Amino acid sequence: MNNLQLNSQNDASIRVRAALIGSRIDTKPFRADETLAINPLTIAIPGGGCVVLLRYGVVVFVGMNSEQETQFQERLLPLTSETRTWPEDEQIKLRIDGNALEGMDAKGCLWLHDTSIQRVQLVAEILARSSVLSDDEARVAKTFEQIEPLAQNLGKQGQGGRKMRELLTYIGESLLSQQRMVGRAEVAEKPDLLWERPELEGLYLKLEDEFELRERHLALERKLQVISNTAETLLDLLQTQRSLRVEWYIVILIVVEIGLTLYELFFRGH
Repeated sequence: MNNLQLNSQNDASIRVRAALIGSRIDTKPFRADETLAINPLTIAIPGGGCVVLLRYGVVVFVGMNSEQETQFQERLLPLTSETRTWPEDEQIKLRIDGNALEGMDAKGCLWLHDTSIQRVQLVAEILARSSVLSDDEARVAKTFEQIEPLAQNLGKQGQGGRKMRELLTYIGESLLSQQRMVGRAEVAEKPDLLWERPELEGLYLKLEDEFELRERHLALERKLQVISNTAETLLDLLQTQRSLRVEWYIVILIVVEIGLTLYELFFRGH
């Protein structure tokens, strides 16, 4: 079993920090001689520490100092799509003790038996998924604030009061969030490395429960469904209103045409 060399802080703990820096990271340019493992890609850092890269735009720094993190993040800039100015950031403290019970303690510190690559990868993936969920939770909360007045207006006045383009934007945002959670981050799925190291499943379940990944994912799905349903209902209402308006225009034109015809017959005919 190969344990990683990780730099510790003044209190002997190891810092693990996940940052959502963009929508996608291109991992192809990294050399084979600096790669410790794949799926997820784990890169060795000279001087101690490692970086775990997740394809959905999250980088996890493990046992690195601030200078190392800054240098590596600058290296990632040209490889990152839709770079974020203010990345979603989550971090924990890690301690190693072969006799300790693996998991989070009351102070929020994570205890592991060792610093094997697979354990570090598992921790990194959990933290990365949590950062994606945090970002989506913030997005959904903002969308909820925007769409709630529409629903209230619909209940009180029977009309949406917004343009079709805005409603389509809300539907699109909810679909994008669902696609990232399910298609990219696979928040509800077990990490692939558990197929190779099934003995780590206990640790995975503890971390999943600690970060409430499943509960947060289900709550987001429900909220996204409400947003989508509300926007689609308002969109249908808006389309119906437009159809009725067109029908009224047609009726008015027919009435005007009949009026003109009657005028021609009864007034100009005499």
